[in-house]
Amino acid sequence: MTGSRGSSAPTGPWADRPHVPGYGIPESTDGILPWSWAVDRLERATIYWLATSGADGAPHLMPIWGAWVDGRWYVEGGPTRWQRNLKANPQVAIHVESGSDVLIVEGRARELVAPPADLADRILAGFAKYRPDYEASADHWTQGGLWVLDPIRAFAWTSFPTDMTRFRFHR
Repeated sequence: MTGSRGSSAPTGPWADRPHVPGYGIPESTDGILPWSWAVDRLERATIYWLATSGADGAPHLMPIWGAWVDGRWYVEGGPTRWQRNLKANPQVAIHVESGSDVLIVEGRARELVAPPADLADRILAGFAKYRPDYEASADHWTQGGLWVLDPIRAFAWTSFPTDMTRFRFHR
């Protein structure tokens, strides 16, 4: 477990196995992936697949840049379809680009306007991996356009079904 129940930092996650009948997922937690494995991939990823759906339920999937910082995922952009979708339906999922090291994070998104300077600095440091092609700026976040995913659960595996792992966050 990470974090504490009294802080604003994410608590959890707890790791176990998902129940998926017929797929041979072990019942024991022996061999599950550690959360540190997931954090490493979330921090290093340069492409995340972002899944949203609008008020009408129509799905929308797109590759996008983002930053995993302090146990949450941050993404920025202009008034695009994914932002309109999040305003109508805050449920969201991301997946790191790799199809062999699978890592899916599900949660709820919320828009941040003018985050505190210390948080903004950490988010900007997370976006530094895109330099020199892109330079994020906290000046763009004074009116919105910065979103945070608060994770609820994540699924990961490198050798399905042997190391299939579910992480559950408690806030």
